[in-house]
Amino acid sequence: MNTSNNSMATTPPLMPKATALWLIRNTHLTFIQIAAFCSLHALEVQNLADAADSNLRPFDPIASEQVTLAEIKRCEEDPTSTLKIRILPLASAYTKKKSKMHYVPLAKRGLRPSAIAWFITKLPNVPDKVIISLLGTTAKMIESVRNPDYRKVKGITPEHPVMNGLCTQDELDEALKAYVQD
Repeated sequence: MNTSNNSMATTPPLMPKATALWLIRNTHLTFIQIAAFCSLHALEVQNLADAADSNLRPFDPIASEQVTLAEIKRCEEDPTSTLKIRILPLASAYTKKKSKMHYVPLAKRGLRPSAIAWFITKLPNVPDKVIISLLGTTAKMIESVRNPDYRKVKGITPEHPVMNGLCTQDELDEALKAYVQD
């Protein structure tokens, strides 16, 4: 039962345990094949199969286009083969046009002070114009978080803007790279 080297998937699927649960319930793949695809140990997969009252919801890798039905059928016919994850190119719908001001949805606007605090503590020398363009905020808001003028300053914990969904990692890297080059 060797699940190392070539049999492990290079990139695990989204929600590996939920994906494994779906594969257990809907395919005839072996535990070793599922474990290799989901970057889990075969015993973890067996435990998922044995846990009938699991609160885990199955996640369909076909609907999320992580694997094709043809790939699953191929591996069901040959128990020694491994599933290969589909790496999809970034869709053009996800590329944003450059704009002067970054729009932040209403639901995420309350997260901006935490992201501003992250910039102030982790990258104190980044100019305000970079923070303004990335987070879609104002200079007055940055100044009020920097100085303890903000009404909820005690409740602010610095949080990474990418983790809050206020910008993408690519946008952050590009803005910081442009800042370093200037």
